[in-house]
Amino acid sequence: MKILETLFLLILVAIIMAAGNSVGYHIDFMVSLQAMAILVAISIVGFFISKIPVLNKLPVILWVSVAAAVASSPIFPFNEQVVSITNEVSLLAVCTPVLAYAGLAIGKDLALFKSISWRIIPVSLAVFSGTFIFAAIIAQITLQWEGVI
Repeated sequence: MKILETLFLLILVAIIMAAGNSVGYHIDFMVSLQAMAILVAISIVGFFISKIPVLNKLPVILWVSVAAAVASSPIFPFNEQVVSITNEVSLLAVCTPVLAYAGLAIGKDLALFKSISWRIIPVSLAVFSGTFIFAAIIAQITLQWEGVI
C-alpha cells in the first residue's frame, strides 16, 4: 500500500508543479506536464531500485539521483530528448511544493519541535548563515573565474 501512496503523491505533486510552472513561468501546461512526467518516471525508477533488498540500505534520493544522471547522460539513448524536455521546468516551480510539504511535516511533529526548545534557534541561525556565506563565496569565486564579474 505504501508504494501506491508514493506513486499517487508523485503524480499529484507533478500536476501541482506543472500548474505552477505554467502559471508562474508562462510555459505551456502540456509541455510542463510532459516534463513532469519524465521527472516522475525517473523518480519511480529510483524508488523501485531502492526497494531491491541488496540496495535498500542506501537512501531513495541517491537512487533517484543516479537514475536522473543516467537518463541525462550520453549513454542513455534518449538523453537529448530528456534534457531538452526537462529544461522547460523551472527549479522554483519544483521547490514550492517540496517546501510546502516540508512545512507540513514539521507542523505534524510540532510537539517534538517544541521539546527542542530555544536550542534550535542558535543552531539554525548558524546553519543558515554558514550556508549563505559559503554559497556566496563559492558563487563569487566561480563567477570571477568564469569572467562574468
